[in-house]
Amino acid sequence: MPAGLFVAFALLAQAAAAAQVDGPSAPPAKAEAAASTKKQCTTPAAPDPNSREIIVCALRPQGYRLDPDILAARRLKTQGEAGRPHNPHETYADHSCATVGPMGCRGQPTIDLIRTVTTLAAMTDRLSKGQEVGSMFQTQPTSSEYQLYLQAKKQREEAEADKAAKAKAAAAQAAAAATSQR
Repeated sequence: MPAGLFVAFALLAQAAAAAQVDGPSAPPAKAEAAASTKKQCTTPAAPDPNSREIIVCALRPQGYRLDPDILAARRLKTQGEAGRPHNPHETYADHSCATVGPMGCRGQPTIDLIRTVTTLAAMTDRLSKGQEVGSMFQTQPTSSEYQLYLQAKKQREEAEADKAAKAKAAAAQAAAAATSQR
């Protein structure tokens, strides 16, 4: 064990000495980033080699910008969920006759065979055409967050297109007014 430790230290010392002689080698991308950082940094002309001062130079972050489409999708989601307010005292008891369990509705069949057969027929028809069947089981259609994002993005792009069209029409009217005054 001590001999292995001695060999490891010797190899590390040799690698450190080689790095000190050759200088650090950086990949081209890192070298370019370092060069662009050096251009924007203000450092003393000739730093003292005996000084223990460390100068760190980095680019200032431009800040974070949240995607406006994501924010609009979140607003759409909260507006869609703003239905009936939640009552904490609600028991959520199901008093309909479609309960599941050993004491279901008495005197009525628990499975509607006609609806079951028609649902299975519709499923097989969709599967034979290569379509999905998950939408058949969605009782309350709600949009996913991605669908809300796409909707918000589409609305933003339409608003930008309308704004650009209005600006172009205004510029055309201004140009027409300028040529008619000449």
